[in-house]
Amino acid sequence: MSETPLVALQQVTKTYGQGATALQALKGVDLCIEAGDFVAIMGPSGSGKSTVMNMLGCLDTPTTGHYLFHGVHVETLSRDQRARLRRQFLGFVFQGFNLLARTSAQENVELPLLYRGEPAKARHAAAARALAQVGLTGWELHTPAELSGGQQQRVAIARAIVTEPAVLLADEPTGNLDTQRSREIMDLLWALNADHGITVLMVTHEADMAAYAKRIVRFVDGVVESDTPNPHPAGRKPLPSAQAA
Repeated sequence: MSETPLVALQQVTKTYGQGATALQALKGVDLCIEAGDFVAIMGPSGSGKSTVMNMLGCLDTPTTGHYLFHGVHVETLSRDQRARLRRQFLGFVFQGFNLLARTSAQENVELPLLYRGEPAKARHAAAARALAQVGLTGWELHTPAELSGGQQQRVAIARAIVTEPAVLLADEPTGNLDTQRSREIMDLLWALNADHGITVLMVTHEADMAAYAKRIVRFVDGVVESDTPNPHPAGRKPLPSAQAA
């Protein structure tokens, strides 16, 4: 274990509103995540798990406490600096896929590189590599309407990893999928973590999906109730084929 964790939350609180209507979503959270970890974050509605994921994704800041990423105090960064950190180090996967409906899989995956100002040739090559990583070679020109739910989520994962992020944040990535497609997506996330070293932080309410993680962190009422290692993560299956999705 390295001396400096990839991610560290130290006595983090988050309060929304003021006075009598104030809501304290986080109440002194301590959490360390090492590079290469796979962490499932669980908890009931209102437990603080979504708030902490927004914070880890630099979409929100602590009311008090510290958030360190690679030893840098994120809570001291400006909005623009946090945006640059997101672009350089973080990838996001959402329950609803969030793909542009009228553009191809290739164009959807290229978007983060377009925002970075990468030249077209580099964008095309990187997007092709990312789509190959998720088993979608040959599907580059298809629009979301021409893809199944499982394929759409794989496009979303390719878009998240095309920038080669240090951390992949997945918010209920299987929430809109049936059981078989959910397992295929989890096998893919497992392989990205195990074979490519991408740190995965995933919010899920499904225990069988959390079983793929190396650690399971449970939130209750704005605090970490438990942080349990999972010595036998589910998985070690080949990447799913595009046709199976």
